Amino acid sequence: MARFIFITGGVVSSLGKGLASAALGALLQARGYSVRLRKLDPYLNVDPGTMSPFEHGEVFVTDDGAETDLDLGHYERFTGVPARKTDSISSGRIYTNVLEKERRGDYLGKTIQVIPHVTDEIKDFIRIGEDEVDFMLCEIGGTVGDIEGLPFFEAIRQFAQDKPRGQCLFMHLTLLPFIAASGELKTKPTQHSVKELRSIGLAPDILVCRSEGPIPAKEREKLALFCNVRPDAVIAAQDLKSIYAAPLAYHREGLDQAVLDAFQINPAPKPQLARWEDVADRVTGTEGEVKIAIVGKYTQLEDAYKSIAEALTHGGMAHRVKVRIEWVDAELFDREDAAPHLEGFHAILVPGGFGERGTEGKIRAAQFARERKVPYLGICLGMQMAVIEAARNVAGVSAAGSEEFDHEAGKKRFEPVVYHLKEWVQGNAKVERKVSDDKGGTMRLGAYDAVLEPGSKVAEVYGTTQIDERHRHRYEVDIAYRAQLEEAGLKFTGMSPDGRLPEIVEWDDHPWFIGVQFHPELKSKPFAPHPLFADFVRAAKDVSRLV
Repeated sequence: MARFIFITGGVVSSLGKGLASAALGALLQARGYSVRLRKLDPYLNVDPGTMSPFEHGEVFVTDDGAETDLDLGHYERFTGVPARKTDSISSGRIYTNVLEKERRGDYLGKTIQVIPHVTDEIKDFIRIGEDEVDFMLCEIGGTVGDIEGLPFFEAIRQFAQDKPRGQCLFMHLTLLPFIAASGELKTKPTQHSVKELRSIGLAPDILVCRSEGPIPAKEREKLALFCNVRPDAVIAAQDLKSIYAAPLAYHREGLDQAVLDAFQINPAPKPQLARWEDVADRVTGTEGEVKIAIVGKYTQLEDAYKSIAEALTHGGMAHRVKVRIEWVDAELFDREDAAPHLEGFHAILVPGGFGERGTEGKIRAAQFARERKVPYLGICLGMQMAVIEAARNVAGVSAAGSEEFDHEAGKKRFEPVVYHLKEWVQGNAKVERKVSDDKGGTMRLGAYDAVLEPGSKVAEVYGTTQIDERHRHRYEVDIAYRAQLEEAGLKFTGMSPDGRLPEIVEWDDHPWFIGVQFHPELKSKPFAPHPLFADFVRAAKDVSRLV
């Protein structure tokens, strides 16, 4: 049976609960234990799939097609354990399940209440797969005191009571603000946060305190005394230059040892930290720098492209170069020439997105990369924009565009070289969709196989002709234009196994120009960089040496 660690947050949001959870998972793995990480989000959306990136950051997609919180990306990047649908839940999903059961009559006419029906549903979710791993880490989204989080806090309180004593542990992440005027590190917000937590029946075993610097012994003793934890269970989480320094930093602070002590695991296995020492060395021991432009529409919020930024960092680590990312608003090129803004970059990446806003700018970015022979990686919409650019400017389809933009505008303006995907094969079944379907969960989601053209650039990069990658899209490049585009020089070098859906395109007369319909960034890890990102950064490094 798994031991359970529940991670909660207090004082303010965005302190890094997801990162702390992921780093702890990596440290437990380093000691030889198996782990799984879960996220319980109190918001009422069923999942983040329909939420704006400005609201929620990126949507992380699992192999089995779940649209989840970006923290699951941290979990995968740090532990290498592929996340599943059962690793992400929201209040919206919980209430949907409860109401569906009520409509079916599963509750036998009882009055449906938050306690016990909603809390029981949450506990059932937490139990899934508990016999598969040594440790189950469950992060509760939001901050203690949020009204929408109360059912989750009550559920984990009950869950710990249901389990044998010593099988559950509570870790609370808070902020220790430094008041510069008085030169003091303040513990009072953490004391109040723990008091709030205790008022709903939860007592933290471990305190993880975010601070700008180390916690002096006096403040550490004060926190231990007033928050009723052991002094060695007060863990400092100082600001770091790289998130990949977190596992080693938390180990030095004794987080993994504090967890094992709380579970009375003694003697504990010695940690094997060579993987993270190598990662830390590659982050700090860089030789040179490459500048990469990300031309997107959500550039004001970097979390919208979190996995892409991390995958580029991993690519840099593979070649021991620092990747300097600059965010370029695609809408800028709707009004201005792209060249002055893109000159000086060693590579250009155009990420995914939805809607027409900024797409003409992305098309101009693809044109600049093609004409100037700058390495280009187009992901999802970024591939579609590269295809539209090729159709308009090389293949003679002057009115080329996407059906998505016509649907949004409510009138036909383009010749759709990109169309709404109405059916595809998933496993042994055919999936059908209509434009009028609900937005949530109706895309081509999750891992699908692709077959690569032998001798192509992508086959060389991957080192194989059989791959599987994660998808999240409704619109697809129309294969009816394949012959015309290939004659112009844009080769379709990756296809779905049935040969109907284009997965990868590349220019055969370009040093490095690849567009992919899937999201390779979702599978990249610091200790296993994705081959596409590693080779993309290599191409940028080659350009940097020529400049």
